[in-house]
Amino acid sequence: MTRTHKLLWTLQFLLAALFLFAGGMKLILPVEELTKQSTLPGSLLRFIGVVEVLGAIGLVVPGLTRIRPALTVAAAAGLLIVMAGAVVLTLQSGPATAALFPFLVGVLLAFVAWGRSRLAPLSATSRKTRQPAL
Repeated sequence: MTRTHKLLWTLQFLLAALFLFAGGMKLILPVEELTKQSTLPGSLLRFIGVVEVLGAIGLVVPGLTRIRPALTVAAAAGLLIVMAGAVVLTLQSGPATAALFPFLVGVLLAFVAWGRSRLAPLSATSRKTRQPAL
């Protein structure tokens, strides 16, 4: 495994953990609690939570199973859109320094999407060439 693959896998797992936590919290916390911390409606925050959890799964599972690994790129791109929205909302409602974290996460997601599409793509394994489990 090359350094690039190791770096991308590390980023994918760290980003997946971040989004699994963030999305899980949006799904577990009561809506009243969520809307205290944001100007967005509770239903939109729940939707974002679902998107974040599914995106976290999409960052890791397709590459691990080698089933449709291109979905990793799609998951990273989708989460990048979520982070772009987070940057815009943060800039509208608070200091610009608070937008640095979602911006940095977006940059890392863009790197994962580019890395898995161009730099070090994962290949799919066909059922015919897959080795039987022992």
